Amino acid sequence: MIDRQKLLTGVLAALMVTIVAAGCGQQNKRVEKTPLVKTQQADSNTSAADGVYAGTVRGRYETNLSFQVGGQILSRNVQAGSQVHAGDVLMTIDARDVVQQSNQGDEQVVSARAQLKLAQSNLSRYTQLYQAEAVPASVLDQYQTSYDAAFAAYQIALTQAARGHNAMGYTQLTAGADGVISAVNAEAGQVVTAGQTVLTLVQTGELEVEINIPENRLADAVVGNPVKVSFWALKDSVDGVIREVAPMADSMARTYRVRVSVPEPPAGMQLGMTASVSLAQGDAGIQAGDMILPLAAIYQAGDTPQVWVVTDANTVELKSVSVEEFGDDKVLVHGLEAADLVVTAGVHKLRDGQQVRPEAVQ
Repeated sequence: MIDRQKLLTGVLAALMVTIVAAGCGQQNKRVEKTPLVKTQQADSNTSAADGVYAGTVRGRYETNLSFQVGGQILSRNVQAGSQVHAGDVLMTIDARDVVQQSNQGDEQVVSARAQLKLAQSNLSRYTQLYQAEAVPASVLDQYQTSYDAAFAAYQIALTQAARGHNAMGYTQLTAGADGVISAVNAEAGQVVTAGQTVLTLVQTGELEVEINIPENRLADAVVGNPVKVSFWALKDSVDGVIREVAPMADSMARTYRVRVSVPEPPAGMQLGMTASVSLAQGDAGIQAGDMILPLAAIYQAGDTPQVWVVTDANTVELKSVSVEEFGDDKVLVHGLEAADLVVTAGVHKLRDGQQVRPEAVQ
């Protein structure tokens, strides 16, 4: 009985050793799995080398529309994307308060006219008395002053009444030009104040392309310079001209806004389309052998910056490069060939000759 228990114990121990050994083997296999690396082809910077920037088709004139008087919106006749023409009624507000103000102005005119008539009668009467030497000149001056004040009050009442009549025409918001409604900021039933933006109108008569360029390429964007504009949704590419360059960089993106006019827009060019603008490069442009990389791709153990390059055998090796200039989380390097496949992340975890899997080879 005892021998059988010893034999069973030995068998169990042997099985546990086998299981542990198998688990360790699997763990070693997982550890030794070929790492997957993020890469970038050296010739993928053709757009940067050519000075090509993505942009969006915008309207040159974008107008925020608002009522000149306040009130409750009764109707909204357009929605985002609606095509409108000059003179179209876009929104209306309740005109009852405006009508009451206009009526009040008319009543003030009647009152001021009566006061003026009375002052004129008094002035005429006391002028005759003064000529008959029945009253002194000081009394005549008082009535002359009263007449002048009544006349000024009458003129003010006329002005206020005219303003009230004009306000009755402000209860309808009309389009000032042909275009498309790009934004709606108020709805029927909402009470708005004078000057509050309720709609945005983009005039479609003149479209242009807006791009953003980094500060180290600002010299390439000169007002009046010709450019090439192509559209992702259209086959044609057309000529454009740089019309405007923002004087200050965006506070968040640190890029400069550039507006490109398109004198002869292609058929089908619409607001919001994606466009590509090719700028002419100056002497400081990217040259052959240059490549824009993320800063994380640079491996520098000594004084010479290097990058990891994937070989045909899917191993990595170091290649020396020269840094031309730094940008925002990017660096321009020189010394690479178009066929080089550069590792752009995790470079400090690699070793020379290590087998890797480029992200294109899963």
